[in-house]
This record gives sequence, C-alpha cells and structure tokens, in this order.
Amino acid sequence: MKARLRSFSSGSAQGLSFGLALVLLVLVLVSSVCLLWFVNQAALNERLAARQKRIESYRGHLALAQQRLDAYWRQTAADLDAQAQTLAPGSLFARQVRAGLADAVICFDAAGHVAYPGPNLPIAELARRPAGTGPAPLPAVAAAAFHLLSSAPVPAAAADTPAPDFDSMGPAEAAEAFARLAEHEENLQARARALQAQARGLVQAGKTEAALAVLTGPLAEERFAQVTDAQGRLLAPNAQLLALELTSAAGALRALTWERLRKATLDYDNSAMSAPQRHFLLRQLQRLHPDAETRTLLAAEDLAAQYVETGPLQFGEPGLRATSMAGVWQFASGHGRVLVLHRTEGLLARVRTGPVAQLLSPDLNLILLPPGEEAEGFFPSLPASPLLPGWRLTLALKDQRLFDTEAEHRVAAYVWTGALVVGAVVVLASLALGLVRRQTALTQLRNDLVANITHELKTPLASMRLLVDTLLNGETLHAPTVREYLQMIAQENLRLSRLIDNFLAFSRMERNKYAFDFKELPAAAIVEAAAGAVRERFQGPGCRFEVAPAPELPPVLADADALVTALVNLLDNACKYSGDDKRITLAADAGNGSVRFAVTDNGIGLAPRDTRRISKRFFRVAQGPARASGGCGLGLSIVEFIVKAHLGSVRVESQLGRGSTFIIAIPAANARPNPALDVHSG
Repeated sequence: MKARLRSFSSGSAQGLSFGLALVLLVLVLVSSVCLLWFVNQAALNERLAARQKRIESYRGHLALAQQRLDAYWRQTAADLDAQAQTLAPGSLFARQVRAGLADAVICFDAAGHVAYPGPNLPIAELARRPAGTGPAPLPAVAAAAFHLLSSAPVPAAAADTPAPDFDSMGPAEAAEAFARLAEHEENLQARARALQAQARGLVQAGKTEAALAVLTGPLAEERFAQVTDAQGRLLAPNAQLLALELTSAAGALRALTWERLRKATLDYDNSAMSAPQRHFLLRQLQRLHPDAETRTLLAAEDLAAQYVETGPLQFGEPGLRATSMAGVWQFASGHGRVLVLHRTEGLLARVRTGPVAQLLSPDLNLILLPPGEEAEGFFPSLPASPLLPGWRLTLALKDQRLFDTEAEHRVAAYVWTGALVVGAVVVLASLALGLVRRQTALTQLRNDLVANITHELKTPLASMRLLVDTLLNGETLHAPTVREYLQMIAQENLRLSRLIDNFLAFSRMERNKYAFDFKELPAAAIVEAAAGAVRERFQGPGCRFEVAPAPELPPVLADADALVTALVNLLDNACKYSGDDKRITLAADAGNGSVRFAVTDNGIGLAPRDTRRISKRFFRVAQGPARASGGCGLGLSIVEFIVKAHLGSVRVESQLGRGSTFIIAIPAANARPNPALDVHSG
C-alpha cells in the first residue's frame, strides 16, 4: 500500500512538472510568435517609409530632368537647322555621327529631295546638268579608248567622230596606246581616264608592277584628285583602292597609298565624292584594315542607305517618331531639312550620358521609356517632352538594396530587441521550469525520506513490540524461548541503531557537518573490526562468512569508525541481497600504492544499468527480492561519501543472478601526503 502511495505521489509530481513545462512552452511559443510578427511588421513599415522618403527626395530630380530633356531636344532641332544652313550635307552627316549624337543622318535640299546620301546619277543625267556641274565631254579618241576596256557608253559628243580600231588590240597593246594618248592629251579628265585605262590594261596583261607604277605615280598626282569618271565617281580613290589590292607586301608604298585612300574617303568636308562611292570605299576600308572610326561611319552609311531604300521618307514637324524600320527612330529638325536617325539602344545611352547626367545622384539611372512600355518597378514617371510624343521619363535605382540600407539600422534595432526579448522569455521560462523541477524533486525527496524513515523505523520497532508482548502474555517463561526472543530483540535493536546511524550520517553529509579523524592505522585492523561487527550475525545456519586479508598489508591514513561503517554497510547489503545459502567474503590486498577492500557475495547481482545508479541516494533495485529485503537506499551513497573523503574509489563487479563484488580502494599511508589530523569534510 505504501509503495502504491509513493508511486502515486511520484506520478503526481511528474505529472505536475510535465503540465507546468507544457504551459510554459505554450506561453513562450505564443509570445515569441507575436513578437516576431510585430518585428516583421515594423521592419516592413520602415522599409516602406524609407522607400517613400527616397521617392519624394528624387521627385524634384525627375521634374528638373524633364525640363532639361525638353530643352535639349529643342536646342538639338535648332542646331540641326543652323548646321543645315552652313554645312554641306556630307559634313553635317559626318559631324553628327562622329560626335555620337546620331546613328545616321538624312539631309534634304530646299525642294525636299535627298541631298545626302544622294543617288548615284547615270551619265545621261550628268550630261543634262548645267555647264560646270558634271564631267567635261571627252574627245572622240579618248572616248573610244575608254570604251575599249571600261565598257562604258560613248558620250553623245563623241558619237559621230571616227575612232581608231582598238578592238583588234590586246591588253598590252591597248595599254601602250592609252599611255601615248595620256601623254599627248591636254584635256585633264581625258588624260586621267586614259591613265586609268592604261593601268587596267596592264593588270589584264599581267604586268602588276607596271600597273602599280601608273596607279601610284601619275594617277596619284594632286591635279587628278577631283576628276570623275563617266558615272560621276572620283577616279583617284578607285585607283588607290586598286593599288592596295595589287600590293601584297606591307611597305612605304602601301602605307602611303592606304593613307591617301583613307583620307579621301573620310574627308566629308572637301571631297566631291558621291555617297554611293563613299559607302563602297568605306566597306572596302573596313574589309582591308578595320578601325573604330571606319566601322562607325560605315554603320551610319548602311543605316542611312537602308532608310532611303525602305521609304517612304517621313519628315515634317520637329519631334521623335517611329520609322518603318524596327527599333529605329527619326528626329526631324525645326524646318524638316534634317532627319536624325536613332537606334533604340543608342538613343537611351545618349539620354543617360547627355543633358541630364549631371543632375543625377551616383545611385540613380535615368530611364527613357518608349511608347507603350510601362514603368514597372521604377519611380513614378513623367512625359519626357512634347518633342517626344508617347515617351516617358522615370528614374531607377542602380542598386535596389539602397532602400533597405536606409532602414536597416532601425530594422536591426527592432530585430535585436525582439531577439533579446525572446531570449529573456526563454531564459526566464527555463529558470522557472528549473525551479519547478527542483522544487518537485525536493518535495519528492522529502516524501521519500519521510516514507522510508517511517517504514524502516516502524519495522524493527514492531518486531520488538511483538516479541515483548509475546513474552509478557506467556503464563510461564521458558528459559530457552526467552533467550531466543531476547536475541531477536537485540538484533532488531542493532538494526534500528544502524538505521539511525545511517540517517544521522546522511543528515551530516547533506549539511557538510561530517567530521573525520584521520590516523595511520593497520589495514588488517580495519578488516578485523568490520568482520567483528557482523561475525555474530553471519554465524547462523545457511551463511558462510570468510575473512581473507593478505599478509603484511601496508597501513592506511583513515578514520577507523567511518571506514568500518562503509565496510559494514557493504557486508549488510551482501547478506541482505543473498539467498538462503549465503557465501560472503571480506578480503583485502595491496597493489599500485593502494589497499583494496573487497566484499563478495553470491546474491541476486545487478543489471548493467543499475551499477551506474546504485550510489544515488534513495535508489533501490527494482527487482522483487531486493524490494522485499527492506532498506532505505542510503547505504551505498554513504559508502561513496566516506571513500571519497579518504581520496579513494568504489568499484562494483556484478552479474545478474551470480552475485556482486564491491571493491574499495584507499591510498596507502606512504603513497599520499599526510593530511592534517581531525580533518572535516566540506
């Protein structure tokens, strides 16, 4: 019944402890979740506030950028009109492209016709031009000679004049004839064409060196720089290109020829070269010797030619509008005589690095949005300019993390505050739970102590009362029976004394008041004292008790009463947990500077899990025989306390059902320093 009450009390305490732990866990979780939600909301609000603050601070930048951008495009339109009045179309084209202000340019004359890039006019149309605007008529002989190798139509001015029979000549003979013609011809244009025909004849005849001599010699003279062929193309650049293609090895001649050709091709200001011829020569220059300037101008010529060929040509009011070409935009000047072409990526780059770049912070990008594109993820947008219909202007951060940077300090403060509060709640909950568990364990310990003391004291007292009552109630006293009962009363009295001694020792241990009187003693004397204390009880039937100390044991520095108490507790346990046929041995030996006292029995033994817990206070083995034998579970804890005070150790060797051996090892007196006498523990 008492065991049931103790079990019920222990279960109730454990249930209470578990319930309190569960309540504390729920409180900690709920409070932590609420706090984390609050911290998260505060962080979101801080980020939104920082974002709105930054947007407001940059709204003025956006309005100023809009004004600057509108002024820039209006000034651009005015500048284009002014340049159209003072510059040749080709010069205006080259200036805009080289400055990076446009991807291509289309120029118109006063009648609305394309002035640059102009068409390649045929020779018949050139003949109908007013005097001084085209090539001069050729003499009949020169026209016929030129016709031989160039397959060009004979001009009308020479059609009725008989020409020598060049058809029967080979290339070499024709080249000699052209050389004589160039030598005696006074007409500058006819002489240049004759030299060109001579060079071609030499090339066809396989005389490359002679052809190069003509192309880089007489035909490269400055007086022939502006001479044109029948199609209105300059002769000198074509001759220089042919010379480059004929010159295979690098050298001074090739470098000089190359420089002449490049200078003539890239000279948009003074050259009379037509746009188609320049376009062709730029492509050849890029093929033979690529460079950045040639590549840029060639791309502009390609775009302009494609725009003119694609048509229809759109010009009129100033403004930026889409063309029929995908990704290409046109901007017309104020009077509509100049169309500037922009590719989308080039236009956006010019806006970013152009008139408003100095207005922006280093962490901002100016975004120009084409018509129909939404300003998703950017700042609020504004119309770019009346000259850019449908376009919108907005700003964007180069690094979106800048929004978080402004709020990170306050957010960090919130997070740290929340973390500290959660940590404090967890710590307080852990402390509270620890206090509850400690109080529960203390209450359980108190209950166990009271129950064990009550039970252990009541048992010998009840036995003695029963024996005394039996003697008193007897009509006659039988001497052998009286002696037997008195012996039994003495044993119960001795048992009661040992219990009281154990409880007193435990109380002194708990209060650190246990005093030891260390003296140098023979180890054999301690063995004999412990054996004498139990010998009378162990001499009964069914019990064999053997004392086996080794000879010449070294002395030990010990408290005799305490050490004998420890050995007696081990011997009592050996007797208590053995069966009807008890075989108990108390042995002692020496080795490794220690004296070992061993108590061996043939009792119930211990399970491996119990050997690690038997020295805990109030612990008792849960096996039936062990429970039935009585005891309060303090004996081995007292033994361990006493042995540790002697700087020794306790070890157990046991097998379940085969008995146990408890070994106490105490340092020999000559193997340890001499402690002060009358040493008190604690």
